[in-house]
Amino acid sequence: MRFLPDTPHQRPSGHPPLVGSGRLGHYPAITARPPRLAALALLTLLPGLAAANGNLPETLYHQLSGALQWHMVTQGETLASLSSRFGVSASCIARLNGLKAGARLQSGDIIAIDNLHVVPMQPGFDLVLNLPQKMLFFFPPHGAVQGYPVALGKPDWPTFSGRFRVLYKESHPTWDVPKSIQEEMRREGKTVKTRVPPGPDNPLGEYWIQLSVPGYGIHGTIAPTSIYHFVSHGCIRLHHDDIAALFPQVADGMPGISIYQPVLLAETDNGDIYLEVHPDIYHQGIDLARRARRLIDAAGLEDRVDWAAVRAELRHPCGIAVLINREEPEENQEETS
Repeated sequence: MRFLPDTPHQRPSGHPPLVGSGRLGHYPAITARPPRLAALALLTLLPGLAAANGNLPETLYHQLSGALQWHMVTQGETLASLSSRFGVSASCIARLNGLKAGARLQSGDIIAIDNLHVVPMQPGFDLVLNLPQKMLFFFPPHGAVQGYPVALGKPDWPTFSGRFRVLYKESHPTWDVPKSIQEEMRREGKTVKTRVPPGPDNPLGEYWIQLSVPGYGIHGTIAPTSIYHFVSHGCIRLHHDDIAALFPQVADGMPGISIYQPVLLAETDNGDIYLEVHPDIYHQGIDLARRARRLIDAAGLEDRVDWAAVRAELRHPCGIAVLINREEPEENQEETS
């Protein structure tokens, strides 16, 4: 076992202490979760209204999912595979550990992974998919929220926004290839398939959850490194272990919503304020800086945030929840425009 050069033994300024286990990833903890973050699972959220098209009003959230944790690398793992498994970009894992992009990992390496995300709970919905966040959240009747990194539709083949319901579930599904994908196969010179039976070559994996939006479903994948990327034909892919965990908990008729919120703001019960920023991947014309400022102003938190930290996250967003509390009052702090 070895520690990577420059692996941080303390979380950088502006982040909560290191913890050992997060909901995402299902990896064994190397250190224990401190009580402060464990308590986050018990937080409740402010009520909000969800529009039918998935474009929601600015909302202050109150719950976080995931954690900053240590992970021991196993044979064959890469920055890309850890990104897909934990729900954080490979470049941000590299940056946190002082590594170059594309650095090779060795079995036994101990690296820090931060997959802390704001949970955009929408009252009345058991499943919440936030497209820019590449995260699917499940709110079981009992127990803590479950967060899963997902693969979503390409920018030119986007995943839908709006309300949906679970129609039915199917294990070991057969893939009836849509005509639009058959046409794509033909254009790319590939063998055109109309039907793929269950098995190791079926891109749906072992589980399919049909949604009320025609042509869309939540399913597994035989390409696990595609998770946490915009690469699908609109469907929602989960890692095999994640869809296996979610599948038995989902029931026919369960309500869900797909939203589009690239900027999220949360305040925890102890007064910590977190900002999470993602690119406007589907080109909705959202000004990220203006959205962040509007969220902070609407929540009445403009005098409590470190505007330098806000600007820094907007310049180089990592897609995780970052602490933006103002540590000491500063009368002349310059605000973001």
